[in-house]
Order: sequence, then structure tokens, then C-alpha cells
Amino acid sequence: MNAPLNISMPAEASQAPKSYKLLIDGRHIDARDGRSIERASPGHGFVVSRYAQAGAADVEAAVQAAHRAFETGPWPRMKASERAAVLLKAADLIETRLEEIARLDALESGKPIAQARGEIGGAVDIWRYAASLARTLHGESYANLGDAMLGVVLREPIGVVSLITPWNFPFLIISQKLPFALAAGCTAVVKPSEMTSASTFVLGDILLEAGLPAGVVNILAGFGADVGAPMVSHPLVEMVSFTGSTRVGKMTMAAASNSLKKVSMELGGKNGQIVFPDADLEAAADAAVFGGFFNAGECCNAGSRLIVHEAIADDFLGMVKTLASKVRVGDPLDNGTKVGAMISADHMAKVAGYVTAAKTDGGRVYSGGGQLASNAGQYLDPTIVRNVTEDMAIAREEVFGPVLSVLTFETIEKALHIANNTPYGLSAGVWSAGIDTCMSVARGVRSGTVWVNTFMEGYPELPFGGYKQSGIGRELGKRAVEDYTEEKTIQFHRGQRTGWWVG
Repeated sequence: MNAPLNISMPAEASQAPKSYKLLIDGRHIDARDGRSIERASPGHGFVVSRYAQAGAADVEAAVQAAHRAFETGPWPRMKASERAAVLLKAADLIETRLEEIARLDALESGKPIAQARGEIGGAVDIWRYAASLARTLHGESYANLGDAMLGVVLREPIGVVSLITPWNFPFLIISQKLPFALAAGCTAVVKPSEMTSASTFVLGDILLEAGLPAGVVNILAGFGADVGAPMVSHPLVEMVSFTGSTRVGKMTMAAASNSLKKVSMELGGKNGQIVFPDADLEAAADAAVFGGFFNAGECCNAGSRLIVHEAIADDFLGMVKTLASKVRVGDPLDNGTKVGAMISADHMAKVAGYVTAAKTDGGRVYSGGGQLASNAGQYLDPTIVRNVTEDMAIAREEVFGPVLSVLTFETIEKALHIANNTPYGLSAGVWSAGIDTCMSVARGVRSGTVWVNTFMEGYPELPFGGYKQSGIGRELGKRAVEDYTEEKTIQFHRGQRTGWWVG
């Protein structure tokens, strides 16, 4: 049995919680009804943050501010180079405050501090990439329509956008949305998760310091019913970009349909890593552990299904089990921690319930399998479950925890069947030395991203999104700014009118 985790209390535990006000029209204000939300660190147990809790009246004020900024403010009318300069300044300021932001995300989400630093560094790169796209956004011209006609296609900012982000990657995911919306010339209302709002409020301060005009970005903390729902249904909002669960994504899409808003959604995943006998098994084993347990498995891209060829299953899983036993679980603020705390006690119980159900259905816990004792916080032992069949909930539903389900195959056709036998289609991985095998799997898997002999790497240049119930649209990539625009066709006629309709 594992020894109880000894979690050290950080300096913040003896200090008053940091307080954050709403950001509306360039001003920090309290919620109109005076309510607030307290967030306790899931890794330590003390209250680390307190946010003003927005309601419907605050949403109305924020949307009106964003609308005014779009209709009459300078941001949509600036030169692209001027918008890019603000985004680049913001990136520099984020980089300067990297340690502060990473610590906030680690405290509020329970993720390891070393991982959080990597995420904030990645966000800096995204902001700089978005700045480059601001200057390359362009339309089209058509001079092939006859001597009398010139066609021009413009790209214009779509307007006010509502951006709703989840708790698992607080700063990184808003950085996959907001800089591209700003690069296009849009204005925004942002709702981070009520559990991890602090770093997004810091971003609001950074944007004002970088020179963003008042009202262009407005930030509200609050709950889905009180804040998210009116942000989605408001008639002045032209587009919604949502990242979160598929269940809430469906509700968001239904609410947006009343006014036919444009919707972009990055939702759940049930991603498989397929391992063939000719693979570099040491590399594949490490990637299996990384894919299953990174961010405590609280990741839409988690490689939560390990699909292994039967000929190597026992030996390969022995390697995976050995590596899993070396994964350090513990204090999110310890630089050596690989797996931190679960986001909440309720969520931890839900994840543990999937393991219990799998055992009832005939699955076998091969490694890990339970809550780790600790003097503070909530932690799960990284878990591997064997004897999993395709009909089990643990094989089909998004567990969102450090749980790796193992299925086996004999043929490539069976591997593809298993990989695709899920409502999701976000990502997948394939491990083989054979180019034909890798190409067959990459072409055959129904997912938005396929990693070949690697797993869960990302770059701002590459689009990200899913098939099926994993979402609609793509984030990142060279067309990311275009997603926040409308196309307008203008036709110029030269000379006297021809083809008279009357007489």
C-alpha cells in the first residue's frame, strides 16, 4: 500500500485569498448583486481565490460594452499592424508574468507547476502566432468575370463573440481562442470556469496594459446557468466559441440556434493509441503513460484507450505498468510532480465510479485503482484496467481522469474498428515502424488529429478539433483568424449597364 502523501502548505495558505473583480468596459467592478465565488485549491484544501460572481445584469453590461466597442470603437478599424502590435505586447507581458500565472493555474486546478509553466510558455507562442496572422488576413479579387465586372471578397470581423472556457487548461485554452478573435478585429465577452478564473482575470489586466481599448475584452466569473447561458443566447452576440463537455456543448448549440449564431466547439474525446508489434515499444510505453496520466487524465486529448496487438500485449503492458509505478503523484507546487490533484472531490468520485463499474463488468485493475491517502487535497492513483471490452462505459465514455483502458486486436481492421467505435473523434495515435501501417491507420481513424510515433504534441500552426461529437470547427492553424470573420462579396460594374431587363 502506498504511503500517505505529505502535502506541504504553500505561503498562500496563511494569506487572505486573492480577490478578482469583473472586467467590464475597461473597469474592474463588483457584481451587481454583490455575490462572490470562493475557490479552494484542490491540492491543498485552502481558499486561494475569490471572484465577483456575475449574473444576468453583468452579462448584459458586458455584451453592451463589447457591442459599443465593436460598433464605434477603434479596434475593428485599426490597421492590422496596430492590432498585431497589441497582441505582441500582450505576449511579452504574459512571458514576464509566466511564473505568477503558472502558479495560479497550479493552485486552482491542481495541475503540476512544471506543466503549468509549459502551458503558459505555449500560450505566449500562440499569441505571437495570432499576431502574425492579423497581418496576413486578406480577401480575394476576381478579374476574370468579363471586362465590365470586378469581384472583390472581403473578410470582416464577425462582431461580438462569446468565449467560454473549461477548468482543465485555464490559460492555454483562452489563448487558443481570444488572440485570433482579436486579430480579426472582434470584441469579446469571456467566461472562464468558475473553478479556475484567476489567470483569465490576470490576462485581462495584461491586455489593458498592452493597450487594448476599453470594452474590447470583458471577463465574467460565474456559473453556466447565470452567465454562460445568457452569453450564448444574447441577440448582440454573433458567435460562440465553447470548449467543454459534449453534454454542455449540445446545450450550447441548441441555445445558439435560436438566433442562428456561428458556433465553434471543442468537446470531449475518447482517444486511442494503437500499438503494433514492430513499434519502438519503449517509446510507445512512455507515450502510453504520458497520454493516459498527463494532467491527471483531465484532458480532452488524453490517450485513455490503449489498443495493443495481442502478440505483444502482456510484455508491453508490463513495460507500461513499470513506468506507471514511477510516475510521481503529489503536491502540484513540487517541481518533481507529474500528476497533481483532481479538480474536485465530486469529480474524483465520478472517475473512481468508472473503475468500480469496469470491475463489475469483468475488467481487471492491473495497476493503481484507488484514492491516495493524503494530509490535504484529493489525489487518485494512476490506474490501468485490463480485460476491457468495447461495450463497457470505461471504453466508450470520457472518464476524464488518470485511467487507462486496455483493449487488444489481431488485425489492422480490428484496431480501426475499436478506435472508431465511440461517439468521439478528437485524436488518436499509431505506433509502428511500417509506413504502410501508419498511413493506413492515419487515414482510417475518424479523428481530427492523428499522431504517428508520438503523442499529444501541439503547434500553433496546426489546426485542432474533432470529428463526430468531439466538436465543430477548428482552432489554431493558419485559418484560425478567418473563423472569426464574415465574407462579403462586392461586385464593381464598369461602364454603361448592359443586359437591360426592361426595354
